[in-house]
Amino acid sequence: MDDSAAKPAQTFRIETAGGAPRIAASIAVLIVLVLALLPMVASRTLVQDFIFLFYMLALAQCWNLLAGYAGLISVGQQAFVGLGGYLLFALTLIGGLNPLLAIPLAGVISALCALPTALIVFRLRGAYFAIGTWVVAEVYRLVFAQIKPLGGGTGTSLTSSVTSSVPGIEQVRALLDVRTPAARDIVSYWVALTLVVATLAAVYFILRSRRGLALGAIRDQEAAAAGLGVDIYRIKLAVYVATAAMTGMIGALIYLQKARISPDAAFSVLDWTAYVIFIVVIGGIGTMEGPVIGAVVFYLMQRYLADFGAWYLILLGTLGILIMLFAPRGLWGLILNWRDVTIFPIRRRLTTSRR
Repeated sequence: MDDSAAKPAQTFRIETAGGAPRIAASIAVLIVLVLALLPMVASRTLVQDFIFLFYMLALAQCWNLLAGYAGLISVGQQAFVGLGGYLLFALTLIGGLNPLLAIPLAGVISALCALPTALIVFRLRGAYFAIGTWVVAEVYRLVFAQIKPLGGGTGTSLTSSVTSSVPGIEQVRALLDVRTPAARDIVSYWVALTLVVATLAAVYFILRSRRGLALGAIRDQEAAAAGLGVDIYRIKLAVYVATAAMTGMIGALIYLQKARISPDAAFSVLDWTAYVIFIVVIGGIGTMEGPVIGAVVFYLMQRYLADFGAWYLILLGTLGILIMLFAPRGLWGLILNWRDVTIFPIRRRLTTSRR
């Protein structure tokens, strides 16, 4: 008698780990709705603070996708922040485009510029890649410092005709009975909220897709992933270009709200890469939840400790060192040690069943 015929067959299936997706989605929609209505009752200072929080969170998610999943440790993401900002100024001041139309167009052009950049930096590995991305950002800074129509080395400002042409300002001013600068901040707030939600959704669906599964394999063991047929170069290039597009749009929004740009500010490694790395590291690299926590912690420290000057930077550095020493998985890792929760269900697990 054949023993194998008596045994039930086993089937294997890959599932995405997560609890109650409908409940999580409902809570997420509620949070976004509350945030959308916040400018109706919040002060202008709070609105500006949330704009800052939104674009730092969006930048952190982009860098986390690049470094935490694709393994591309870049210290030159300020290249695309500055590029997006300068493209916004060029498209509005020189091209005469509407600012809200210029933001997605800045993202598209940033993605196109990322392709030749990738051909250079992808030849490098490890620390050389990191240094290479920083050098590329410095090249961008020097190039834009030579463009006289955009202010050269001293930079330039958006004209009042451009800042006042953002759709919705007049309607918000009439509806909420606020002045034009406050109405402009509220419109910028809604655009920033839309952009951060779109960034989170884009990263989430990338990680849930087959490319996300390939990214997880690359992160865990690149050689093994290549042996299983994963096109390492193509996946990394796609992630690099996608994050460049998102970062370019974020940069355009940042400098639409600031209304002034200069090469040193737009391509600042401290403001747009070092702080972003800090957010991801203290929150938890390689997770979507980590940058959210890290962004909130960074915002609170910036809000209440920035007046201490050099001590503020010392505190940031000390916190980063302590997290890396005693909680290498970040603050989100500490939460997972206490309780196994999932906000963004992207982890895969293999399940078996008998039939």
